[in-house]
Amino acid sequence: MATATAPALDALARFGHALSDPTRARILMNLREQAGYPADLADALGVTRQSMSNHLACLRGCGLVVAVPEGRRVRYELADRRLAHALGDLHEVVLVTDPDACGAGTAEKEHY
Repeated sequence: MATATAPALDALARFGHALSDPTRARILMNLREQAGYPADLADALGVTRQSMSNHLACLRGCGLVVAVPEGRRVRYELADRRLAHALGDLHEVVLVTDPDACGAGTAEKEHY
């Protein structure tokens, strides 16, 4: 088990910040299944391309996704494949928690 060092706690806080926004959480869950392009992700999630760009920049800054240049396009994927398993496990845990905990009910649960 990893010890709770300051850098580890900072990384955990960044992860929490990334997941605190329903759109970013939806992006991560989409990227968990497969890599994607910003325009395709924006269309799939029903957000503007500018909004998608901002969310992807946040996720890059948190170290959760990476941009992979492909000619004139950029593909986004999870920075580490272990994140896919962690997101899946976290999703399962969330499903068994009290739906009224922490002011739940405001996120777009049906998209997960």
